[in-house]
Amino acid sequence: MSILISQQYAIGVDIGGTNTKFGLVNHRGDISYHGSIPTHKHERIDDFIEDLYQALLPAMTDVGGTQFIRGIGIGAPNGNIYKGTIEYAPNLKWKGIIPVAEMIGKRFGLPARLTNDANAAAVGEMTYGAAKGMKDFIMITLGTGVGSGIVANGQLIYGHDGFAGELGHTIILPDGRLHPGTGHKGSLEAYASATGVARTAVEFLETRTDVQSSMRNYPLDQIDSRIVYECAMAGDPLAQEVYDFTGKILGLAFANFVMFSSPEAIVLFGGMSKAGDLILKPTRESMERNLLPIFQNKVKIIFSELNEADAAILGASALVWESRID
Repeated sequence: MSILISQQYAIGVDIGGTNTKFGLVNHRGDISYHGSIPTHKHERIDDFIEDLYQALLPAMTDVGGTQFIRGIGIGAPNGNIYKGTIEYAPNLKWKGIIPVAEMIGKRFGLPARLTNDANAAAVGEMTYGAAKGMKDFIMITLGTGVGSGIVANGQLIYGHDGFAGELGHTIILPDGRLHPGTGHKGSLEAYASATGVARTAVEFLETRTDVQSSMRNYPLDQIDSRIVYECAMAGDPLAQEVYDFTGKILGLAFANFVMFSSPEAIVLFGGMSKAGDLILKPTRESMERNLLPIFQNKVKIIFSELNEADAAILGASALVWESRID
């Protein structure tokens, strides 16, 4: 039976440090099915893949079975597009080099391709979102970690080994805060991720004991980025200082990134971006302050126009349509 492309779907999978989101996507970018499973509860990759398969099975059955599925695209931290592997991802429980594309493809009986999760989000944004029509931009994902996808001259930058664009692990403050996943000190991710914001809040609460804060109503070990955000929005000055501090570091990093690739825009994506002007204002001010004059007032910092779950799913599914796999 010959199946027209208009009848076909791609599966887009976004593997995150906490949850894995997925969907069925047609060739126009319409997502007809959304779902998610927890990532962090799976100690073994095999158990994760089995749960993913069982979660997607009803949706695949509804569209007529795997003969109507063109393939599977996967976005994952430390994903290598050349090899289809996740390699030494610090925010995942599965260590070492994992041939995820091969394993998922075998379980589903479908072709599968994998790329870095932030690269997948960048493709989704470039195709359907705020970066549509742009040929030079940087996608920054602010979530459990800090990911990035760099697009220059209309092409994603992969590097010779597939790992280009790990801007979250660039060292912004030498000998600064320890990143428990990598063992390095002073990386952007240690400060500007949701985890980093929570750590900053705890440090402020411990060292600024003379400052009143509604964050003190919570045990220190329960402070997370959501609590910091809610307190800041309610006018808590110490919580707002957390965002000022984070924005200064993020803006410094962005200045370095701008002087490297001269993008038209930096697109912010992920849970942390929901803080809006709390994070955007200090970030923009810090970026402009640290730029050479030839770069100042040229680069927009904008928020993703796609639903948080959709950008990475759409970008991952685009791997299937672009690869022309049968």
